[in-house]
Amino acid sequence: MTILQSYKLTVAAVLVFSGSVAFAQSGAVDPKISGSSAGVNKDWLPSRTADGAYDRVPMKDRFRQPIPWQYIRESDILWKKRIWREIDTREKQNVGFRYSGDEHSAGGMFIEILIDAIKKGKIVAYGTADDRFTTILTKEQLMEQVAGKVDTETVIDPIDGTEVLRTRITDFKPETITKFRIKEDWIFDRNQGQMVVRIVGLAPVQDKYGDDGIYRGSAAMFWLYYPDIRGLLANHEVFNPQNDMFRRTWDEFFETRMFASRITKVSNPFGSIVGANGESFQDHLSPMESLYEGKRTAEEIFNKEHDMWEY
Repeated sequence: MTILQSYKLTVAAVLVFSGSVAFAQSGAVDPKISGSSAGVNKDWLPSRTADGAYDRVPMKDRFRQPIPWQYIRESDILWKKRIWREIDTREKQNVGFRYSGDEHSAGGMFIEILIDAIKKGKIVAYGTADDRFTTILTKEQLMEQVAGKVDTETVIDPIDGTEVLRTRITDFKPETITKFRIKEDWIFDRNQGQMVVRIVGLAPVQDKYGDDGIYRGSAAMFWLYYPDIRGLLANHEVFNPQNDMFRRTWDEFFETRMFASRITKVSNPFGSIVGANGESFQDHLSPMESLYEGKRTAEEIFNKEHDMWEY
């Protein structure tokens, strides 16, 4: 047998062996197929196979970057107004905030994505004493809000009628986050010749319930400086109820203003929505009147862009 014949036999044997191994593994479960890591929800498990009819690049391997904002010079600002908004996640247009998650949205709700990033040190959370990002929220302070709480209650034993103490653990429920607050600046930039909106802060609002299950009110959990979390938002997708293939990232969702919201506050001496006659929400305006005044403020901002061309 010549050297050339021996080489051909060796190559053929290697190809046959490789093909048999590939065939043998074609029906095996490979954890690397899906390419997904554990989600932000500890109870969520990623698929161990390719869960779909086509191969898709996992979110963790995309490394998306948000589109940088165009620089605005202070000397180019002709008009500015600070606005506070409230997003109600129970509205139909905001269904993405309450989506439980899948392979391409980190396996959790939007609030779980934020909390997971804070725990891992990816983003910084600020306290709610004010909305000016003056106090950094520590990991321990965050855990006090999201960790399970242990409560004890006295119950009557149905057998002997004696009183016994029963321990009850109440876990954090992401469904209680029903609203998000947004602080943003509306700016007319003469360099761009248009009205520009920049989101400054984002805060989740949690509903509070008593031991009897009765709603007690709501309060913000923490504030996030929006420009610092854009990189995180750019790497998580928003559920699209119309098309599973076309999904925006959370950064695109906020930048294109795909959410429904209402104005709750505008920069003024009264510190809240102000009526046409100067009355504030706390003093004279009912909730319905406040809603109307918020819409009036939105119309004023819309018309301001056209009015600025007269200067």
